[in-house]
Amino acid sequence: MSTGSKHSSMQWEAAVQTFRNISDSLQQHQDADLLTRAKGLGEMIGLANDANDQDLKQALIDDDIQRLAQDYEELKLQCLLSTEENADAAMTITAGAGGIDSCDWTRMLVEMYTGWAHSRDFRFSDISTVHGERAGYRTSTFRISGDFAFSWLKGEAGVHRLVRISPFDAKGKRHTSFASVLVYPIAPSYEKAAADIQAKDLRVDTFRSSGAGGQHVNKTESAVRITHIPTGITVECQAQRSQIQNRAACMELLQARLKQMENDKRQQEKAAERSQLPENAWGSQVRSYVLQPYQMVKDSRTHISTARIDAVLKGDIEQFLRASLEAK
Repeated sequence: MSTGSKHSSMQWEAAVQTFRNISDSLQQHQDADLLTRAKGLGEMIGLANDANDQDLKQALIDDDIQRLAQDYEELKLQCLLSTEENADAAMTITAGAGGIDSCDWTRMLVEMYTGWAHSRDFRFSDISTVHGERAGYRTSTFRISGDFAFSWLKGEAGVHRLVRISPFDAKGKRHTSFASVLVYPIAPSYEKAAADIQAKDLRVDTFRSSGAGGQHVNKTESAVRITHIPTGITVECQAQRSQIQNRAACMELLQARLKQMENDKRQQEKAAERSQLPENAWGSQVRSYVLQPYQMVKDSRTHISTARIDAVLKGDIEQFLRASLEAK
């Protein structure tokens, strides 16, 4: 609906129905400000109908009803987040099938999440990145810090698929690439619990940090890799300057991974009880990004899609994150 255009009766009826739906739903949330606004807006809608005031109807469609709908969506989001634990998110993205293209795809995904983090004024911190031989990353682990960062991002876990004309193929053929995304929470309670992990259950390896092409960027073995022997979980960090700092970051990551493993196990047990256990949450394809022969990003779980793939790859993924939150 453009501001300058006169409304049709169908537009007016749709806007009024939207208002009624919001008013009914607001009774459950008990938000005093929105309830007061909705009451006043209801009176204005009544006046516009009684007087058949076309200008007032247009103003209500373009402004008041639209703003109430936006604020109501924000209220729903805050209600969803309020039930979650406020934790930072650690993410590990690993290149899958597709060779050099998948390494480049991993890099593109890291840049996508970096863009999203910056758009919300969240902090992005690199933990460990292993570069591909020719381009991109074989794997990258990073931390996004901000209010409810994990709650926002946990639905991103799974396999992300890219279809495009490969810039690395001299014949210009279309390639399909895959990258796996892991998301796990880091909260103060997890950091303190890291001290409870027994030393006998750990294997600690040190090595020199590496950059693009596998070149060593440090002369000392400051990078740290820790393996939790009972579970086989391996974490590594090479972003810090000292071995002590990298080891502390590894322990923080390890505790977060172990905590998430416990959470996943409980959720799978509950799903099994309801006979709704997914085939494989980690191995399932969650979203496809098609650059050629057409442009489309489509989420296979929420069915949200958009043709604005350039914006998505720069970090405009809010609609996908919101839909995932609301689907929980």
